[in-house]
Amino acid sequence: MESIGGDLSTMAPRPFMEGHLAAIRAISTSREYRIGEVVLEAGEALDRFVLVEEGELEVADPATGKRLLAATLKPGQFMGELSFLNGGPMTLTMRACAPTRTLEAPRAAMLRLMSDVPEIGDHVLTVFSARRRRIFEAGDSSLVVRGAERDPAVARVASFLNRNRIPFHEERDGEPEVSWSGTRLVDPTPRAVARHLGLDLKAKPPGALDLVIVGAGPAGVAAAVYAGAEGLKALVVEDSAIGGQAGTSSRIENYMGFPTGISGADLTFRGQVQAMKFGTCFAMPRRVEKLARHGDGFCVTLDDGEELCARSVLVATGVQYRRLPIDRLEEFEGAGIYYAATEMEARFCAETEVIVVGGGNSAGQAAMYLSRVAKQVHVLVRGTGLAETMSAYLRERLEADPRITIHTGSQLHRLDGEGHLERVVIATSSGSVAIDCRALFIMIGAAPNTGWLSGLVELDRHGFVRTGAEVGASSSFATSCPGVFAVGDVRSGSVKRVASSVGEGSVVVSAIWSHIHAPPPASVGIGG
Repeated sequence: MESIGGDLSTMAPRPFMEGHLAAIRAISTSREYRIGEVVLEAGEALDRFVLVEEGELEVADPATGKRLLAATLKPGQFMGELSFLNGGPMTLTMRACAPTRTLEAPRAAMLRLMSDVPEIGDHVLTVFSARRRRIFEAGDSSLVVRGAERDPAVARVASFLNRNRIPFHEERDGEPEVSWSGTRLVDPTPRAVARHLGLDLKAKPPGALDLVIVGAGPAGVAAAVYAGAEGLKALVVEDSAIGGQAGTSSRIENYMGFPTGISGADLTFRGQVQAMKFGTCFAMPRRVEKLARHGDGFCVTLDDGEELCARSVLVATGVQYRRLPIDRLEEFEGAGIYYAATEMEARFCAETEVIVVGGGNSAGQAAMYLSRVAKQVHVLVRGTGLAETMSAYLRERLEADPRITIHTGSQLHRLDGEGHLERVVIATSSGSVAIDCRALFIMIGAAPNTGWLSGLVELDRHGFVRTGAEVGASSSFATSCPGVFAVGDVRSGSVKRVASSVGEGSVVVSAIWSHIHAPPPASVGIGG
């Protein structure tokens, strides 16, 4: 299955071509480091591009000061990983292990060069992506998450990091906590961690915005790529994780170009990297709560009252799984009840009974993925079968897997447990059944996220955004309010598939560009 980057262990070091090296040298200054001198400390912003000309750099453990990895950077190689794109912090310390001379270019100048000379950009991004994959999979980071299985708050942080492909070191033993470079976070929340990582509004581009994209699912990320490519100054605001509902899918096999499959999180993460390459910025986890007109544009109000103003807004908030009306649901959320089936949640399911509620593709993908680690997976479907709600290839796999049991005509009846979910009672047409279960995944319904639109655009009777001919607009993705557009699952009449959402997000940018660059209406004078 495809991942977020290449395998660093199989990639031979490849120096820059002489012409490209000369271009980097033209925007750089030369620096020298003594043995043991730190080039960049863990936690410091990756604000410059560092290329080794002579000498050698090593990765040091910020806690112990010892060398962390056997591999080092030698002449012709460069420092950093994908955090460079948004000026985020290093999660590891880099220092000289020999007398070293470097070329160091300011981040903004290097990003411009990467854009102007695609071959340089491709080289840097290929290495950065492979490093992110290696660090993420190995868990080499000064960001430590401990005891996620025993603390819902810590589990939420771990899930946020995992879904956004942010490297962290996980420890299962010891008091549950989240720490950064040895300092314990008093209030371990995704928002607090995001501030440390430079993922909040510090990443906002300077100057006036052309476009605010609300939502970073496949549609929003695709629009972010094309907006940046067209030179629009865009900011994406996401309230949880890149990928949206698609990001909870552990394996997507029917998306063109990935014959061996790819997880929803990895697919959209790749898109985020592309968008950042073109200059689009991301802010998360931040929730938009209100939309208002402002001059010839709009302002969105965030969850802390801060406002972001732009000339246009793209609604790409998708849909969310419905929360079931059952007692003790909130008590067990994060402590046995989950709304995503990724690598992080799968760790809680080893050799246990697992229940997946839902009959759509996301539920089917979750059941297949979890069946690899769980003792048994029970899929609860209210209807008489899966034929109308799930792709044929998934349905056939579920029905053929002996570790998956499909319960049709069934629904949740009761949740039991002390501090953590321990048992679920399901109601069926023939009575009730109790299942000892420590992991329950709810993946039903499609409630649109449109409450924040403040009545400025027309919605259908189910709360989805009406667009195009329905509201008399020339663009298929324009809403009833000029300057506000909608794409993806949140749009009334859309096809609820990842490929369709990516297509809509790609196409809508043309209409947004035309709106932003349209000449002002001619004033009508009175002749004398």
